[in-house]
Amino acid sequence: MACTDADFAYLRSVVYEQSANTLDASRDHLFESRLQYLLRSTGFRTLDTLVEALRRKPDPAIKRSIAEAMTVNETSFFRDRVPYELMRLDLIPHLIRQRASSRRLRFWSAACSTGQEAYSLAMLLCEHFPQLCDWQVEIIGTDICGEVVARAQAGRYHRLEVNRGLPASYLIKYFQHAGEEWEIVPEIRRMCRFHQRNLCNGPMLLEKYDGILLRNVMLYFSIETRSRLLRNLHRILAPDGFLILGSGEQSELDSHFQPVLARDCCYYRPMAQPHA
Repeated sequence: MACTDADFAYLRSVVYEQSANTLDASRDHLFESRLQYLLRSTGFRTLDTLVEALRRKPDPAIKRSIAEAMTVNETSFFRDRVPYELMRLDLIPHLIRQRASSRRLRFWSAACSTGQEAYSLAMLLCEHFPQLCDWQVEIIGTDICGEVVARAQAGRYHRLEVNRGLPASYLIKYFQHAGEEWEIVPEIRRMCRFHQRNLCNGPMLLEKYDGILLRNVMLYFSIETRSRLLRNLHRILAPDGFLILGSGEQSELDSHFQPVLARDCCYYRPMAQPHA
């Protein structure tokens, strides 16, 4: 028996409940393909029987797996190169000047997928800012999907993945051949740590960050979820830190950040909030 519209509506509600990801009904067909592994691993023969079972007895683990499977994990090395140029030419030099006494920098790659964004930032820092070699530099990557976090932690990529956006000189310098894959060198891997974390429904990171990359994520969230997330980001971003969103995203929905246009790229500075 095929899934009904009500079944798909239930699955969309599960995704929203677990991840705050708002799925349009036009994407219902993706449930059939993306949940095949989950069906096999849980012993359900068809998607409608899985839905029926969840309605009778909700299983938190299966619900989380559904949300993870429907996460968009599109990424690549140095994706949309303009933000990296902005960081190289403006944002990172500013932070280095301001942190000269503490000699510490911390960045967050939110919704990091398989880790290319975090590793791209690490390579950029090593390549262009040798003065950071004796600083404490941390790049934290988080994603809701445990499978992609495990891949990020492994730091291994297929040929097609390293051929997308990665300069040939960086492949030679920052990777080593590992069978059919390419592995990030230890120098870069030490700078990055990856954790499974839900951006909207889990505990927010408590540390202060100098820069946050939250690109191509908020377009899947409702206005209310975006506003709540931006308020949380404001609390953990340093007053002179930066927030970079995707090229098609805007934070005008929230009053906590001031947009700044620089080098054909928009980034955001946290605005001072009035005391209650």
